[in-house]
Amino acid sequence: MSSSAGHSRLVTDPATRARRTQGPAKRLARRRPSLIQILILFLILLALQAMPAHAAGGVIVVLGDSLSSAYGFDVASGWVRLLQDRLDDDRAEYRVVNASISGDTTSGGITRLPAELKKHTPDVVVVELGGNDGLRGLPLEVTRENLERIVAESQIAGARVLLIGMRLPPNYGPAYTEAFHAIYQDLADKYNVARVPFLLDGIGGVDELMQSDGIHPRAEAQPKMLNNVWPHLKPLL
Repeated sequence: MSSSAGHSRLVTDPATRARRTQGPAKRLARRRPSLIQILILFLILLALQAMPAHAAGGVIVVLGDSLSSAYGFDVASGWVRLLQDRLDDDRAEYRVVNASISGDTTSGGITRLPAELKKHTPDVVVVELGGNDGLRGLPLEVTRENLERIVAESQIAGARVLLIGMRLPPNYGPAYTEAFHAIYQDLADKYNVARVPFLLDGIGGVDELMQSDGIHPRAEAQPKMLNNVWPHLKPLL
């Protein structure tokens, strides 16, 4: 077969010409997304848009006792829930995990801390513990050691720490109560962490803001508790 004949067949053979022109078109069609793929992508985008602002952001773990667990009233009124509400209102991308247990001590806190750090990998750990230690008259060195371990282990895990200070009723004697309160300042200075001087500042001793036991604040006191915390927490976010 001569070269001219071969050339003529290449040009005039309709089947061959159709296959060659359809090849690129078929490859292009295979690259186009199907209607199902487009629909799936659309649903994913809708789901992402519907997610709360804080879901994709950081995590704040509040490691506390009854003062943070909304003891005696609806948890939705507690200062920790109010904190989440404020963050959402400010569109701050943080999720608040309330790891507070009524009656807990610093010993309980250090026991629970590793699991909380592993589960939530928090950006911020708010430590609200020690009040029950003091009310039970536990040795101050034990309270200090436990709080120090909580602060140090949180920092090792990469979290910023806010230490919430507490005060004891005066009937425990000035030597014990002042030494107890000083623990928080000493640890804040040693580990360079933020500190709330006193969670119940402006609340403790005010009858209309305290429950009948004189120890636990009412729901009406929770916004003020958040206001005591917020100026010290906000710079950590």
